[in-house]
Amino acid sequence: MKLEDMIIFQEKDIRKYISRFATKGAAVILFLGMLLLTGCGNKMKDGYYTAEMAEFSHGWREYVCIQVKDDTIVSAEFNAKDASGFIKAWDNEYMRNMGMVSGNYPNQYTREYVRQLMEGQKDTQVDSMAGATNSGDNFKKLVPAVIEQAKKGDSTTVLVE
Repeated sequence: MKLEDMIIFQEKDIRKYISRFATKGAAVILFLGMLLLTGCGNKMKDGYYTAEMAEFSHGWREYVCIQVKDDTIVSAEFNAKDASGFIKAWDNEYMRNMGMVSGNYPNQYTREYVRQLMEGQKDTQVDSMAGATNSGDNFKKLVPAVIEQAKKGDSTTVLVE
Protein backbone atom coordinates (compact mmCIF):
# COMPACT_ATOMS: atom_id res chain seq x y z
CA MET A 1 0.00 0.00 0.00
CA LYS A 2 1.31 3.44 -0.96
CA LEU A 3 1.45 6.39 1.43
CA GLU A 4 -0.91 8.38 -0.84
CA ASP A 5 -3.55 5.63 -0.50
CA MET A 6 -3.35 5.81 3.29
CA ILE A 7 -4.20 9.53 3.48
CA ILE A 8 -7.87 9.78 4.33
CA PHE A 9 -8.48 13.29 3.01
CA GLN A 10 -6.75 14.52 -0.11
CA GLU A 11 -6.47 18.29 -0.68
CA LYS A 12 -9.42 18.31 -3.14
CA ASP A 13 -11.60 16.48 -0.60
CA ILE A 14 -10.75 19.01 2.10
CA ARG A 15 -11.74 21.95 -0.16
CA LYS A 16 -14.99 20.19 -1.03
CA TYR A 17 -15.92 19.57 2.63
CA ILE A 18 -14.95 23.10 3.66
CA SER A 19 -17.19 24.70 1.05
CA ARG A 20 -20.06 22.28 1.70
CA PHE A 21 -20.05 22.67 5.46
CA ALA A 22 -18.78 26.23 5.86
CA THR A 23 -22.18 27.74 6.64
CA LYS A 24 -23.37 24.66 8.52
CA GLY A 25 -20.06 24.52 10.35
CA ALA A 26 -20.43 28.07 11.62
CA ALA A 27 -23.87 27.22 13.00
CA VAL A 28 -22.55 24.03 14.59
CA ILE A 29 -19.62 25.86 16.18
CA LEU A 30 -21.97 28.53 17.54
CA PHE A 31 -24.31 25.86 18.93
CA LEU A 32 -21.45 23.91 20.51
CA GLY A 33 -20.03 27.09 22.01
CA MET A 34 -23.40 27.98 23.54
CA LEU A 35 -23.79 24.44 24.84
CA LEU A 36 -20.31 24.53 26.35
CA LEU A 37 -20.92 27.89 28.04
CA THR A 38 -24.26 26.71 29.41
CA GLY A 39 -22.67 23.57 30.83
CA CYS A 40 -19.84 25.57 32.40
CA GLY A 41 -22.28 27.46 34.59
CA ASN A 42 -23.41 24.23 36.22
CA LYS A 43 -19.96 22.91 37.07
CA MET A 44 -18.29 23.55 40.37
CA LYS A 45 -14.74 24.82 40.21
CA ASP A 46 -11.94 23.23 42.19
CA GLY A 47 -11.34 24.85 45.55
CA TYR A 48 -12.65 25.39 49.07
CA TYR A 49 -15.96 27.16 49.69
CA THR A 50 -17.84 28.24 52.81
CA ALA A 51 -21.38 29.39 53.58
CA GLU A 52 -22.49 30.39 57.05
CA MET A 53 -25.64 31.67 58.63
CA ALA A 54 -25.76 35.46 58.87
CA GLU A 55 -26.97 35.40 62.48
CA PHE A 56 -26.13 33.48 65.62
CA SER A 57 -28.89 31.25 66.96
CA HIS A 58 -28.78 30.23 70.63
CA GLY A 59 -25.15 31.39 70.70
CA TRP A 60 -24.05 29.41 67.62
CA ARG A 61 -23.54 30.25 63.95
CA GLU A 62 -23.76 27.23 61.66
CA TYR A 63 -21.61 26.84 58.57
CA VAL A 64 -20.83 24.44 55.73
CA CYS A 65 -17.38 24.14 54.13
CA ILE A 66 -16.77 22.03 51.05
CA GLN A 67 -13.76 21.05 49.00
CA VAL A 68 -14.44 20.56 45.29
CA LYS A 69 -12.30 18.64 42.82
CA ASP A 70 -13.37 17.83 39.26
CA ASP A 71 -16.95 19.05 39.86
CA THR A 72 -17.29 16.70 42.85
CA ILE A 73 -17.51 17.50 46.55
CA VAL A 74 -14.61 15.48 47.96
CA SER A 75 -14.84 16.68 51.56
CA ALA A 76 -17.30 18.65 53.63
CA GLU A 77 -17.80 19.96 57.13
CA PHE A 78 -21.03 21.10 58.75
CA ASN A 79 -20.83 22.56 62.22
CA ALA A 80 -21.44 25.67 64.29
CA LYS A 81 -19.14 28.03 66.14
CA ASP A 82 -19.71 30.45 68.98
CA ALA A 83 -18.55 34.09 68.99
CA SER A 84 -15.06 33.05 70.08
CA GLY A 85 -14.78 30.43 67.30
CA PHE A 86 -15.27 27.37 69.54
CA ILE A 87 -16.81 24.48 67.57
CA LYS A 88 -20.15 23.12 68.77
CA ALA A 89 -19.31 19.46 68.11
CA TRP A 90 -16.32 19.79 70.46
CA ASP A 91 -18.52 20.87 73.39
CA ASN A 92 -18.71 17.68 75.47
CA GLU A 93 -21.08 19.14 78.07
CA TYR A 94 -23.47 20.29 75.36
CA MET A 95 -23.23 16.84 73.77
CA ARG A 96 -24.07 15.05 77.04
CA ASN A 97 -27.00 17.33 77.82
CA MET A 98 -28.48 17.21 74.33
CA GLY A 99 -27.90 13.46 74.00
CA MET A 100 -29.80 12.76 77.21
CA VAL A 101 -32.75 14.95 76.16
CA SER A 102 -33.09 14.18 72.44
CA GLY A 103 -30.92 11.12 71.84
CA ASN A 104 -28.98 13.15 69.31
CA TYR A 105 -26.05 15.56 69.55
CA PRO A 106 -24.01 17.84 67.24
CA ASN A 107 -21.17 15.43 66.50
CA GLN A 108 -23.73 12.86 65.39
CA TYR A 109 -26.15 14.95 63.31
CA THR A 110 -23.46 17.06 61.63
CA ARG A 111 -21.77 13.90 60.37
CA GLU A 112 -25.10 12.51 59.16
CA TYR A 113 -25.94 15.67 57.23
CA VAL A 114 -22.47 15.67 55.66
CA ARG A 115 -22.87 12.01 54.73
CA GLN A 116 -26.11 12.86 52.91
CA LEU A 117 -24.39 15.75 51.12
CA MET A 118 -21.48 13.58 50.02
CA GLU A 119 -23.86 10.93 48.67
CA GLY A 120 -26.24 13.36 46.96
CA GLN A 121 -23.62 15.93 45.85
CA LYS A 122 -25.34 18.91 44.17
CA ASP A 123 -28.77 17.28 44.31
CA THR A 124 -28.88 16.78 48.06
CA GLN A 125 -32.28 16.27 49.63
CA VAL A 126 -31.56 16.16 53.34
CA ASP A 127 -33.66 14.18 55.78
CA SER A 128 -33.96 16.11 59.04
CA MET A 129 -33.02 14.31 62.21
CA ALA A 130 -34.90 14.35 65.50
CA GLY A 131 -33.38 16.84 67.90
CA ALA A 132 -31.63 18.69 65.07
CA THR A 133 -34.52 20.21 63.15
CA ASN A 134 -33.23 23.79 63.32
CA SER A 135 -29.75 22.68 62.27
CA GLY A 136 -31.24 20.60 59.47
CA ASP A 137 -33.22 23.60 58.21
CA ASN A 138 -30.06 25.72 58.26
CA PHE A 139 -28.12 22.98 56.48
CA LYS A 140 -30.78 22.99 53.73
CA LYS A 141 -30.18 26.73 53.29
CA LEU A 142 -26.41 26.56 53.47
CA VAL A 143 -25.83 23.77 50.93
CA PRO A 144 -27.32 25.54 47.88
CA ALA A 145 -25.46 28.73 48.83
CA VAL A 146 -22.09 27.01 49.11
CA ILE A 147 -22.66 25.10 45.87
CA GLU A 148 -23.50 28.36 44.11
CA GLN A 149 -20.21 29.81 45.40
CA ALA A 150 -18.40 26.75 44.02
CA LYS A 151 -20.05 27.18 40.62
CA LYS A 152 -18.90 30.80 40.55
CA GLY A 153 -15.45 29.84 41.81
CA ASP A 154 -15.90 32.47 44.55
CA SER A 155 -14.08 31.41 47.70
CA THR A 156 -15.35 34.30 49.84
CA THR A 157 -17.63 33.17 52.66
CA VAL A 158 -21.27 33.73 51.75
CA LEU A 159 -23.70 34.73 54.49
CA VAL A 160 -27.15 33.13 54.40
CA GLU A 161 -30.28 34.64 55.96
